[in-house]
Amino acid sequence: MHFGAGNIGRGFIGMQLSKSGYEVCFVARNETQIARLKQQQQYTVTYADESEQTEVVRNVTAVHIKNGEEVKRRILNADILTTAVGAASLPAIAATIAAGLELRLATHSHPLYIIACENAVRGSTQLKKHIYEKLSAEGRARADRSVIFPDSMIDRIVPAQPSDDPLAIKVEPFYEWIIDRHPLRPDFRRIRGAIFADKLEPYMARKLYTVNTGHCVAAYLGHRSGCRTLQEVLRSAPLRLLVRQTLEETGELLVRKYGLDRDEHRLYIDKTLERFANPAIVDDVTRVARSPLRKLSRGERIVRPLLEAHELGLAVPHLTAAAAAGILYRYAGDPESVQLQDALRENGLSAFIAQHMGIPARHALHAELIAAVGELRTQSASRLNSASDASSAHS
Repeated sequence: MHFGAGNIGRGFIGMQLSKSGYEVCFVARNETQIARLKQQQQYTVTYADESEQTEVVRNVTAVHIKNGEEVKRRILNADILTTAVGAASLPAIAATIAAGLELRLATHSHPLYIIACENAVRGSTQLKKHIYEKLSAEGRARADRSVIFPDSMIDRIVPAQPSDDPLAIKVEPFYEWIIDRHPLRPDFRRIRGAIFADKLEPYMARKLYTVNTGHCVAAYLGHRSGCRTLQEVLRSAPLRLLVRQTLEETGELLVRKYGLDRDEHRLYIDKTLERFANPAIVDDVTRVARSPLRKLSRGERIVRPLLEAHELGLAVPHLTAAAAAGILYRYAGDPESVQLQDALRENGLSAFIAQHMGIPARHALHAELIAAVGELRTQSASRLNSASDASSAHS
């Protein structure tokens, strides 16, 4: 079973499970997609590169998440349950999964693996917590014996894309799915293309501080420069350099903290920038930049490396400037951006840094962030004045 028939669900997780010999049942909300999946039992994936090679994903079906009895029946017979619904939506699906588990655990003890494939740190552990809150005491005791929650890390760029076919999907060729091997039992059927790691944290940190950090840094810097797509950002030599310099700072943190090979990680940065610049993918800056409140929270891709770098005595001026760009991100179509700017107007910058980002006023980074935001505001005012002067001269 896979919860979420969106881009990552169809273009990555469902695809790899199908290749591994599983029958994949998507649990979804889109009526059109559900009807097509039931009827066709397959869909097409196209690779976003020069070849535009296509691949057919077979042996799939779907059920609506509101069809509670069918969902419970599917959970009763599943070998593996995965999710790609967005980390914020994990609590929303927990009750549905718990209801199916209560039925399953009352009838048999065949192992069930539940893997949350989200852009989140230890997503499966988070999902377990939400599910256990919905289980009875007896259900929790039984789940401890036969339900396994391996944490994982995923990486594949699957941008939003218009298509006449509601199931067709375009993906970049690159992907990475790392799964913690420790909770797995000998009977676990290996997933094709997945890497089973003894230590998940270095992989998670590498991806979070390179791909996720780099993605939103490029978006926030690009938005301030008027870029529409991420590819446009990477075509700008000055902006690409700023993104690289930021990733070199987080890279030094990764080398110091996790012992990564410096030369190998430099190649990983190169590959990441190439992926962002892929001309076969058009990724809107506003899509990548969305949800700035989440991305500027303490445990996320900007604040977390800022704090860890400070603890190690590493200077990260480019990451600090990128955080300032995130704080000043304004886009009326993004509810979190609107909330962020409202918070700045109502409570002030210092309160936002302390209360939302979790960096108290006494912390050295607090003053550095205030200075970085002030510098960006000054630059913006200078550009406006220059544009106004040029307009007056032209008139």
